[in-house]
Amino acid sequence: MIKRYKTKEMSNIFNDEYKLKKWLFVEKVAAEVEENTGIIPKGLSKKLSNIIVKPERVYEIEKVTNHDVIAFLQAAREKLGKEGKWLHFGLTSYDLVDTAFVLIIIEGVDIILNEVKKLLKILKRISSKYKNTPQMGRTHGVFAQPITFGYKVASWYEEINRSHRRLIKAKEEISYGKLSGAVGTYTMLSPAIEKKVMKRLGLKPEPVSTQVLPRDRFAFLLSNLVLYACALERIATEIRNLSRTEINEVTEPFTKGQKGSSAMPHKKNPIICERISGMARVLRGYLIPAYENINLWHERDITNSSVERIIFPDSFHITHYITLKMLWVLKGLNVYPEQMLRNINTSFGVYASQNLMNKLVKKGMDRGDAYKSVQSLCFKTIKTQTELKETTLNNRKIKIYLSKNEIEKIFDLKWFLRNIVR
Repeated sequence: MIKRYKTKEMSNIFNDEYKLKKWLFVEKVAAEVEENTGIIPKGLSKKLSNIIVKPERVYEIEKVTNHDVIAFLQAAREKLGKEGKWLHFGLTSYDLVDTAFVLIIIEGVDIILNEVKKLLKILKRISSKYKNTPQMGRTHGVFAQPITFGYKVASWYEEINRSHRRLIKAKEEISYGKLSGAVGTYTMLSPAIEKKVMKRLGLKPEPVSTQVLPRDRFAFLLSNLVLYACALERIATEIRNLSRTEINEVTEPFTKGQKGSSAMPHKKNPIICERISGMARVLRGYLIPAYENINLWHERDITNSSVERIIFPDSFHITHYITLKMLWVLKGLNVYPEQMLRNINTSFGVYASQNLMNKLVKKGMDRGDAYKSVQSLCFKTIKTQTELKETTLNNRKIKIYLSKNEIEKIFDLKWFLRNIVR
């Protein structure tokens, strides 16, 4: 991930130094269990608690071994003395790599979940604040019927809340590790040893593993990160649309000293929401390789390895980054209720077309005739830029079915919002 889109929190856990620290931690816990059960002599786990393996030394050794785990183990043994012979006893590479990787991923999910909780609070507050603020609802980008801005935000809240629950489930699905050996058949260490190690690590033993954890768990996690990003993108896209000059109902914050264009000083562009939309596209692109990784040869190959070194750190950086940006946008969101009302009024009352048609049907007019009559009135209203209510009041055919008082009530804005409870 390029520096521009990295976050401090994700940078702290997705780096080689932290990865090696987690590798040492898994090796230490495994050594403790093996020592306590008499598989290896005591002493290794204590020494593992007091050493640090530098990435630079691992890189140097890897130039010769062409194997990063062996390079790590060799670098660790250089600091362990005679106890080093017992390091990694009974384990295979991905007993270490996958189990440690899961521990890092869980930390990443927790970071994101913490920010999502903040996002939900802000959305709930905005929804409540504007629950009675009328706004024109649009379908196909065209005026439809009135809603409230609070109701629109409530739909954002519900989608983010669904994503929050899915991410909790994804965390549960990924919280598995393995210590089952070269092909997953416990040749060197028993399932009982694996269970004890995983319990100390806060993980569950993979019920049936090969040499690696099944990659559908990882794909499931990434799928839910993508779904969450899509929810953020939907909010961002709506804010972008509503900030169009001809709509101008909401705008993202514009800070002191900010410039919108190198050529046009008047510009206030929704650049953060556009950035969120763009980054969501990148994240969606990582879904395909995550799904491709599920299908490995036999008990394992390493086609997943190179892919995951890119897509998982990037995915967590992107998800966290766009969450922080959306929090910033929503905290300072500019909302213009007066403009929302003005936009409703520019519809010339055609938002009441369905209500008018249905009232005519209830009064005895054939539905086909009612639809045709109201459509004709609406088209005339738009063309002449007069109010539909006035056009209706002056129509002889309509007046046969509806009184003036009944027509007035058909256009009552509050009637359209009466059942919105959010």
